[in-house]
Amino acid sequence: MANHTANLPTTYDVLITGGCIIDGTGNPWFYGDVALVGDKIAAITLPGAIPATAARTHVDATGMVVCPGFFDILSHSIYPLMVDGRCLSKILQGVTTEIMGEGATPGPVGGKITPEWTRRTPFVEAMDRQFVDNAEKWTSFRDWLEALAERGVSPNIGSFLGGGTLRAYAMGMELGEPSADELDTMRKVMAQAMEDGAFGVSCALIYPPSAYSSTAELIEVCKVVAEYGGLYITHVRSEADHLLEGYDEALEIGAAAGLPVHVYHLKAAGRANWHKMPRLIAKINQARAEGQDITCDMYPYTGMGTGLTSVLPPWSAAGGKQYENLSDPTMRAKIVAEALNPSGDWEALAALSGPEGVQPVGMHKPENQQYVGQRLSEIAASRGQNWAEAACDLLVSEGQRISTFYHTMSEDNLQLQLQQPWVMIATDAGGLDPAWAAQYGPYHPRAYGTYARVLGKYARDEQVLPLEDAVRKMSWAVASRLGLYDRGRLHAGCYADVVIFDPATVGDRATFEEPHQLAEGVRAVWVNGAQVVKDGAHTGALPGRIVDGPGRKSSL
Repeated sequence: MANHTANLPTTYDVLITGGCIIDGTGNPWFYGDVALVGDKIAAITLPGAIPATAARTHVDATGMVVCPGFFDILSHSIYPLMVDGRCLSKILQGVTTEIMGEGATPGPVGGKITPEWTRRTPFVEAMDRQFVDNAEKWTSFRDWLEALAERGVSPNIGSFLGGGTLRAYAMGMELGEPSADELDTMRKVMAQAMEDGAFGVSCALIYPPSAYSSTAELIEVCKVVAEYGGLYITHVRSEADHLLEGYDEALEIGAAAGLPVHVYHLKAAGRANWHKMPRLIAKINQARAEGQDITCDMYPYTGMGTGLTSVLPPWSAAGGKQYENLSDPTMRAKIVAEALNPSGDWEALAALSGPEGVQPVGMHKPENQQYVGQRLSEIAASRGQNWAEAACDLLVSEGQRISTFYHTMSEDNLQLQLQQPWVMIATDAGGLDPAWAAQYGPYHPRAYGTYARVLGKYARDEQVLPLEDAVRKMSWAVASRLGLYDRGRLHAGCYADVVIFDPATVGDRATFEEPHQLAEGVRAVWVNGAQVVKDGAHTGALPGRIVDGPGRKSSL
């Protein structure tokens, strides 16, 4: 690497020296120094090319890795950021950009969306009430992002438009195909969201109301996204018995609408489906070889996390009346019968894992605390019920979806997935602080450990993938997927989102049994040139900014 110092400025804000640089692109590591000025990376030089006296702050990174900040393309920090803008569990893993929106977003509010749409969260008690009440005023997609940024956040923030929000805006929680007017509403709302900075549309096709969308409807929405250069990002309709068909639909949508496809949390759920992963990888490789742009992300755990409501058929929530339906004896009997003997046209998670693999943890009522962390089979046995009746009773009692772990995946598949070049890392979780999050009960450990676990367990200890590729999957691979070419790599002129971590100690501590434990090994983090982590502790800085999708840039 050439040592170009003649034209460098004489004064830098930060000079990081002595570190092992992994630039995020997948290139081999090298020794070098990194200089920051304002919110940008000013220079990357050979060791010693810039004297320490030329910088206001000198950081000795000897023995450490210096790399770009990480992206979470599947962040659920929408509500946690309303509680705590520091995004502690993510920042302390080196995550500097949170991309949100899987299935639902707080904005826009309007059409057939009720104000309650923005408040479905276990963290609501900890929120600033005035701030949350303002959610009713978030009539555009951008309103809530600007509200978060103005309030103050440590990471950069961006989002897809939630496909469930889009459909609810036009149709509420109704089943069926949209009318011509309703589809036209979806197109207009989608176009406005793209101009507001959305990266595309995100459809979680196992959750109502996105689950009610047909392939044809999704293609029409995605044609609008394609006009703005956006991305179709999806939780496919099946990750289990119809796994391959779920990806076929995603590829069909991408091809018909003419846009790239990204699939959330690659997995084959249920022991009976584990053997399908090599076939799925071959399908994706073939599609890419034939010229179709498809990528995926994943988290490094064999247990997944979603609501206990996922043991019930999606039609049980039609009209937004799930808890009413569960309280009606006639409807409940139909729901229980379908849960115990699934028709095969929906993702029956209890059938995949068995009730012994279903672990409800998100109960809030005092009378249900005795069940937190037990398996659904144990809960049912203690109540003298079948598991479906027990699940229905808990959901009615709680009046909320009940955060639940489903132990359904294979470690062998997980390692195979990590080695695929088109796979990126994401958490599928929010940024939490144990000081306030623990009161809401157990949470999936991926919120605290995803990135540190890949760096420590899978790259360093088990050598499933090289450290350079692990960093690439967390940084430049995601930034370039989103079209954010001025972030995600260590390169002069890019934004100064920078991480220093100890390669010998970086690792996760959170477990399913004791999840509220912060990761270790990340020593320093800068976001837009402002230091948010120093000596392994959060500084309290909130320098995060909105990052925009291609429609916003083209419309300004």
